[in-house]
Amino acid sequence: MSDTVNIVRFHRFGDASVLQLDKLALPSPGPGEIRLRVKAIGLNRAEIMLREGKYVMDAGQLPSKLGLEASGIVDAVGEGVDSSWAGRVVSSMPTFPPDRYGVYGEVVILPVSAMSVYPERLSFEEGASIWAQYLTAWGGLIYFGGLRKGDYVLITAASSSTGLAAIQTVKAEGGISIAATRTAAKRQELLALGADHVIVTEEEDLVSRIMEVTGGKGARLIYDPIGGKSLESLVMSAATSATIIEYGLLAKEPTVLPLFTALVKYLTIKAYDVHEIFGLPKQLEAARQYVLRRLDDGSYTPHIAKTFRLAEIVEARRHMESNTQIGKIVVSV
Repeated sequence: MSDTVNIVRFHRFGDASVLQLDKLALPSPGPGEIRLRVKAIGLNRAEIMLREGKYVMDAGQLPSKLGLEASGIVDAVGEGVDSSWAGRVVSSMPTFPPDRYGVYGEVVILPVSAMSVYPERLSFEEGASIWAQYLTAWGGLIYFGGLRKGDYVLITAASSSTGLAAIQTVKAEGGISIAATRTAAKRQELLALGADHVIVTEEEDLVSRIMEVTGGKGARLIYDPIGGKSLESLVMSAATSATIIEYGLLAKEPTVLPLFTALVKYLTIKAYDVHEIFGLPKQLEAARQYVLRRLDDGSYTPHIAKTFRLAEIVEARRHMESNTQIGKIVVSV
């Protein structure tokens, strides 16, 4: 193995162009850590905000690493780590600070507590496309949302990897998914990927279509990463005693609660971030086991939108920010 490796870092905050490949010394794992020979990296939207200096987590001291999900082979273990981890094919759950343990690179150090095996039938690219989307969906829809059979579930930004994970989760639990997307270009693929209904918001009125689909009752669960002004239409689309899971800030504008309507409908509006699950060890393990079961029974199938090489990391990030993809963008290493 070479004594140097390529690691992606950013030395200042900004757009995707600030990402650069830095040649660094081969790292060694410390206590409780493993060294991963990376084979694939899954991209996430949270990494955009971190790179811009706008995320809920501080990027720490610059230059900073980046990235939360990677798959690969463990080639070294640190003090206190069971030697049986060496040689395993694993992927990372995004439970660690990315500035310290970022996975954009050829070889990375990660806490062993963040690692998980996954079904052998999956490719490295699929292995890097599991944990952020499915753990987020489990926490929002099942743990906090109480998803049950027959529920109508409105999923906004449905073509994202997390949106597709939500569609699969709703189907697995016997619910009825209503996928919302801006343009008609994604309608047929969302239906093919399992959505029961698709609403194109540039062409259709969200509230009236929700009421049409649900027979006038409204959605019992709403799973939304957008916020902003659109919250008003979500409240109008909700059933009495519904739960709205707000798990993102894509609107990048203030979110105002239409309190009167929320009061008369007895709504629960849950501000949710998957790190809340990461802070609950028993729930995190329950979520991990749930995801592995759904991968085994075929209910969960990671959908890869496009694959790039590590040297194309800037192009890969720009492609994500174009919002044209359906599913996960992956970088092969």
